[in-house]
Amino acid sequence: MPVTRRSATPATAGEVFTLIRDGVATTRAAVRDMTGLSRTAVGARVSALARRGLVSEGEEGPSTGGRPPALLRFNAEAGVVLSAAIGRSRTRLAVCNLAGDIHALTDMDSEIRIGPDDLMPDLVKRLEVLLDETGRSAHDVLGVGVSLPGTVDQERGCSLATPVMSGWDGVPLEPYFRKLTSAPIVLDNDTNVLALSERRSALKAYDDLLLIKASTGLGAGIVAGGVLQRGALGAAGEFGHNKTAAAAGLPCRCGDTGCLEAIAGGWALVRALQDQGRQVNHIRDVVELANHGDGEVRRLLRESGRHVGEVIAAAVNLLNPAVLVVGGDMSGAYDVFVAGLRETLYGNATALATRHLQVVPSTYGDKAGNIGSAALVLDQILSADAIDVALR
Repeated sequence: MPVTRRSATPATAGEVFTLIRDGVATTRAAVRDMTGLSRTAVGARVSALARRGLVSEGEEGPSTGGRPPALLRFNAEAGVVLSAAIGRSRTRLAVCNLAGDIHALTDMDSEIRIGPDDLMPDLVKRLEVLLDETGRSAHDVLGVGVSLPGTVDQERGCSLATPVMSGWDGVPLEPYFRKLTSAPIVLDNDTNVLALSERRSALKAYDDLLLIKASTGLGAGIVAGGVLQRGALGAAGEFGHNKTAAAAGLPCRCGDTGCLEAIAGGWALVRALQDQGRQVNHIRDVVELANHGDGEVRRLLRESGRHVGEVIAAAVNLLNPAVLVVGGDMSGAYDVFVAGLRETLYGNATALATRHLQVVPSTYGDKAGNIGSAALVLDQILSADAIDVALR
């Protein structure tokens, strides 16, 4: 059946591309049925997409009584996007195809207080090396997706407010990439891109999803009605700085006191263990100890989960998500952390809001940041409007 269209204007090549990319239309006849376009118009649009390398037409599909139709396929190898998930002490870089699949991946460890002028030039050089290792060049790069902790100003392409990355606020990141590529640079918050990664997984079936990142800091990515919610200033999901009675009087790295992070954030757990004389420097060290059976560390992680569950229960009541995804470094000790989270989440959220709620680990684990950052830029450069502009 033809797709109901909001406009009386004929479907554009970009809209035809979207049908093919999503696997909704796999033959020219299917495109005609869904758009109402004539045979000639479909041919012109498919040919334009094929000339750009975005669509291929090859294998024969099943016959319905005549000559078998040629199948239309999205060519995910028509270019690449670069993905940079920047963290406080570790940055993960990737080269991805146009389907968002990772072709190459590498990590960069850095000093905790490193600034953009020191990190970004090295980051760009590492991306150049990674491109070369995949047999690609800067000419193949169609976009770059970047994620950062804290609130991000997408319009200016910079961090807006983050206590984690000292010296990054207000510094546009696009100029650093210009020695490598003139392609679009798209920037977002780290928890938002984690939520976007789940929109590529089996969890895409859920239009209402809440993702929490439990790592050095605490944050959330919110998908409501199938749309990622960023808020008026891009600050949606910063639940780590909600006040909680358990942290009353405790100083937070944001400069305030009584924040959830001050008692449940990864940095707070590291500090608590260091005060005990333990040799830990990052929440990843804490998770490793927990997975080796350290009783005290497991207790701290479970207690962190309890505090997070108590605060996040309000968000579950407010948003009524179908699924709660747990990502970030603490998810490396998922069973321990989530055991605590479940206790207080189900004890404080309403029975109705949690009746069918699923609590699950991040689909892509420690690759989620790069998959989400790639999805971030792909959603922009492969939109119907962007394709139409490119074809002009």
